Amino acid sequence: MAVIQNTSAATVSMVDPVLTSAQKKAEDPTDRFLKLLVTQMKNQDPLNPMDNAQVTSQMAQISTVSGIDKLNTTLQNMAASFSANQSLQATSMIGHGVLVPGTSMQLSNGMAMGGIDLPQSVDQMTVSIQDAAGNVIHRMELGPKESGINAFAWDGVTDTGKAAADGVYNFSVSAMQAGKKIDGSSLSVGQVNSVTPAAGGMLLDVGGLGTVGLDKIKKIL
Repeated sequence: MAVIQNTSAATVSMVDPVLTSAQKKAEDPTDRFLKLLVTQMKNQDPLNPMDNAQVTSQMAQISTVSGIDKLNTTLQNMAASFSANQSLQATSMIGHGVLVPGTSMQLSNGMAMGGIDLPQSVDQMTVSIQDAAGNVIHRMELGPKESGINAFAWDGVTDTGKAAADGVYNFSVSAMQAGKKIDGSSLSVGQVNSVTPAAGGMLLDVGGLGTVGLDKIKKIL
């Protein structure tokens, strides 16, 4: 029996520190702070006690610690909610065409699309389409355009009247307002094939245009 009792005592002595450590971790930070303050006040020098300003300062620190802890919890909940909403938004794009920054366009079955994001309205806009060698094979005069995102289509016919072969072509946009050049951001059209969560947000596979972040999607077609 003596051996059994000693073993039990040893077991308790080994378990108790573990339980104590777990309890300390689970203990509320405010409770720990209050216990430290009470202990400090009990053991203060009677001839030089804490004044009201010191006690007030300690209590203010308690409120600060509690507020920071609540703020961290709120921010974590907001981040989780934002991530869930972002995932839902991204997955809803699968199978849809989107406009993303780029200067290429895919010609297929006599149809290719591109776009431009204009900072202001223009009275003249010209799109020049180039082949793989950089030669301009077609120009489109699109006339006046409003500010914002403007999509355009090409039927695959070149300036010589021939139909261009299916494939990838590049394009550039020239926009003018009252004779002054206006710089816009060229946009390529792609189809969202899949969505992948990443540390910086959702990543979308847009086929031949590669992988882009959700923030790069300018318009869903």
